[in-house]
Amino acid sequence: MHAVTVGVGPLTFQEVLDVARGGAPVDVSPEAGAEIALSRKVVEALAHDVVPHYGVSTGFGALATRSIPTELRAQLQRSLVRSHAAGSGNEVEREVVRALMLLRLSTLATGRTGIRPETARVYADMLTAGITPVVREYGSLGCSGDLAPLSHCALAAMGEGEIRDADGVLMSAAQALAAAGIEPVVLREKEGLALINGTDGMLGMLVMACADLWTLLRTADITAAMSVEALLGTDAVFAADLQALRPHPGQADSAANLRALLAGSAVMESHRNPECTRVQDAYSLRCAPQVHGAARDTLAHASAVAERELAAAVDNPVVTPDGRVESNGNFHGAPVGYVLDFLAIAAADIASMSERRTDRFLDVSRSNGLPAFLADDPGVDSGHMIAQYTQAAIVSELKRLAVPASVDSIPSSAMQEDHVSMGWSAARKLRRAVDGLGRVVAVELLTAARGLDLRAPFTPAPATAAVVAGLREVAAGPGPDRYLAPEIEAAFRYVLSGGAVAAAESVTGPLR
Repeated sequence: MHAVTVGVGPLTFQEVLDVARGGAPVDVSPEAGAEIALSRKVVEALAHDVVPHYGVSTGFGALATRSIPTELRAQLQRSLVRSHAAGSGNEVEREVVRALMLLRLSTLATGRTGIRPETARVYADMLTAGITPVVREYGSLGCSGDLAPLSHCALAAMGEGEIRDADGVLMSAAQALAAAGIEPVVLREKEGLALINGTDGMLGMLVMACADLWTLLRTADITAAMSVEALLGTDAVFAADLQALRPHPGQADSAANLRALLAGSAVMESHRNPECTRVQDAYSLRCAPQVHGAARDTLAHASAVAERELAAAVDNPVVTPDGRVESNGNFHGAPVGYVLDFLAIAAADIASMSERRTDRFLDVSRSNGLPAFLADDPGVDSGHMIAQYTQAAIVSELKRLAVPASVDSIPSSAMQEDHVSMGWSAARKLRRAVDGLGRVVAVELLTAARGLDLRAPFTPAPATAAVVAGLREVAAGPGPDRYLAPEIEAAFRYVLSGGAVAAAESVTGPLR
């Protein structure tokens, strides 16, 4: 994979994904190196100043009132990192740590932190070598940024603490740096603070969640189309002129996808006749564009917030372009925390609607002629009965995960940090919510595909047929009961990888 160059400008979503998930090597542009060096001169000019400067010659948090003697100012930075590397719990995923380090490096590259060029280089070299510090689940309040997670990364750059190498082997940071030929950082004035005072962890998780949700929302349109089709619903409600009466952009896009996906369906044509007396479908079918569209608009807002954050330089104090060193509150995670929580609400609701469509397939009073639970021999076979239970269990969990973390705050640092964002917690639960949504959509996909197969000899739309064909490569069609869990996992991978979207788009062209 090509290297990602960190410059003075913002990273793109794709660059974050390439490094976090793809393991792309990382470089620092010459322009960024020059900006870093320029701001370092400002900090070095203050290093021996008798006037107190936060993070350079004072303690931290509630200890900021103490002036630190010149001879202890380097030790101040090392002590900061060691004491703040106080996380606990399970290890955080590799992709999250890589995103966190890359985004911290991106802020360093703006030249607003006063760090030395060689310190920034160590982060780039660690990412390139696949050295991933061990970061623990708990420890961040989202203000002043993701302190504990970032401190574990800074500690590894100092050659202390634990890491996992490119093969996932646990070892000491000193051993890994030596093997990679990377000289450990000996922190100087302000550098410890510059490495840990940012919202990079929650932002990295937001970027990855946005990427996954764009895939999942298009897939939810696909599974909704398949459900409408297999349940003998109508596509008339998705007409563009009806959708335009309520001009939300996400709703229009979702409805356009449903029209494209259902075009040319013989199943749909099979009941366009006077014998069909149903006037309108249940909400979970009829209102899919309205709900999916609201989630899309929410995701568009969250993505815009993420793009602004990618362009931000989050540190305190910050070195301004005109050479001042100023305290500020830009490390507060509220802007990110809010949208992380908002996305968890949207994920829960999309999953809830998906589960309701699945349930309609299994009830003979609502499935329009399909066998009970889509079973091969109902009574002997249970079909998808318990697959829907799995969906229901996940949906219930997603509702709990939709309770906002960002409305909570707990004072810290002797009341100096008396209002915090809990953005890291919001990000952690969103990751679980995205995983759950993918599994719920996967079960609907399995169920709707079986429903379409059972509508033979009528054939589905070319687009939905392509999705079913792709699914059939990893999960068999209707038949007697069999071990279902592996098929759910295979469908989940098909969904989350974008395979279902790619199959549909091979017919429709790019979905919106």
